[in-house]
Amino acid sequence: MPSDPESLFDPIFSTDEVLAATGPNAWLQAMLDVEAALAGVEAEMGLVPTDAAATIVGCCRAERFEPGDLGRAARHGGNPVIPLVEALRAAVPEPAAQWVHRGATSQDVLDSAAMLVTRRSIELIDRELDDLAAACAELAEGHRHTVMAGRTLLQQALPVTFGVKAAGWLVGIVEARTRLGDAVPRLAVQLGGAAGTLAAFGSDGPEVVRRLSARLGLAEPPMPWHTNRVRVAEVASALGMVVGAAAKVALDVGLLMQTEVAEAAEPRPGGSSTLPHKRNPVGAAAVGAAARRVPALVAVVLGAMVQEHERALGGWQAEWQTMTELLRLAGGVAARVRETVAGLELDVARMGDNLAATAGVIMSERVVLALEPCLGRPEATRLVQEAAGRTAASGRSLGEELAHDPGVARALSKQEIEALVDPAGYLGASDALVERALQTYRGDG
Repeated sequence: MPSDPESLFDPIFSTDEVLAATGPNAWLQAMLDVEAALAGVEAEMGLVPTDAAATIVGCCRAERFEPGDLGRAARHGGNPVIPLVEALRAAVPEPAAQWVHRGATSQDVLDSAAMLVTRRSIELIDRELDDLAAACAELAEGHRHTVMAGRTLLQQALPVTFGVKAAGWLVGIVEARTRLGDAVPRLAVQLGGAAGTLAAFGSDGPEVVRRLSARLGLAEPPMPWHTNRVRVAEVASALGMVVGAAAKVALDVGLLMQTEVAEAAEPRPGGSSTLPHKRNPVGAAAVGAAARRVPALVAVVLGAMVQEHERALGGWQAEWQTMTELLRLAGGVAARVRETVAGLELDVARMGDNLAATAGVIMSERVVLALEPCLGRPEATRLVQEAAGRTAASGRSLGEELAHDPGVARALSKQEIEALVDPAGYLGASDALVERALQTYRGDG
């Protein structure tokens, strides 16, 4: 059975809602829901007495069973469905007890239950992603013209707008959310019997699968997928992309919170047990920790795809806790980053100060491009590099150094130089890119 969500660490990395949706009782109820649905379908088709099915359904309530006891008993059979079926048969009065779990195998119940748990968890994660995307869109729209330093390899590169940065976050979240949504219709019922041939149902097998799929609200697969784990791998990969896209946002915020940068701050201050002055990016820390764990978990699921014959020897079993942890981490990351972006505190004045920190050197590319038609690329680059190198020693700005350089002055007037070193004049297609991101978000792009 999945681990107890009431641990010391789980709440740091997930949410109460996702922990509940993936906890022992949720898994237990999902397995019982599958048993109840199977009995109901079999009664509809005349394969099980109607009164027996009703009795079975009435006993399929999680509060009647103890997850811990089932987990310990599962050591002997290798999965928790075996002791659950035994306990359910003991709870169901005779003669109805003999019809419990008719025609199914343990993996049928656990795989179908996993799809139910996954669907409910994805609903919760998607809700967080929806709110996160809305918060990113609001920042992108509101800061279309907020100029700041763009950074490459952690160094100032060219001017950008904070709107462009937020628009980049937005598109990443939208794309990851789409991939996760694509996996939902693929969540399929599992029913194949002991070796995947539906032998216990005779010619009725495919119709049982069809009706069971409809009753549980899961996709109807073309055939049992006991050792075809593509559907599980799709979900795991999509969860990995969700975590990666959201963690990128958290990392950017953490970097912007550095004392030397101080352009943004998380809405909830993170204190220090030792240093009273600290405002730690604890959200970014929790998200970063989760993001480091997730790739390995996705790799476990991908590695578990290679399974033997009709039923697996360890591959299927490797998925249970792995997928549970993936859902929990993805839910926690989405919620934490949503909270950060929705309440993000920006220091626009500090952005301007940092942009001016290089005394205009950040505009060197634009000046080279302006000089190039007259002087050629090599000479233009040399003159600008030399002027940029002199700024630190002279205390003058790049524009001032360029105006005093005879080679530059022959090609550009003082007014032209002043215009060229204005960061607000070299933002490229920033506004159009923000609009394209917002159109993608709205679905009209």
